[in-house]
Amino acid sequence: MADFRAAAADPDDPDLVLLTVEEAARRLRIGRTTCFRLVLAGEIESVTVGRLRRVPADAVPAYVTKLRHRPADAA
Repeated sequence: MADFRAAAADPDDPDLVLLTVEEAARRLRIGRTTCFRLVLAGEIESVTVGRLRRVPADAVPAYVTKLRHRPADAA
């Protein structure tokens, strides 16, 4: 019998469609709390599945693209 938990435990698995906020934070190399703030602010797209909050895997590169095209703030 295959162990599906082992495959789901790898946050870098390109076949994952939905990531936990922690997995998204690891992919972005930011803290979990920072990632939760970005999700709650709507900066990073997320969906709810029942009572769980998940980040679509394609939302991570979309957020990076948004950052790259955002005008720099004047200091």
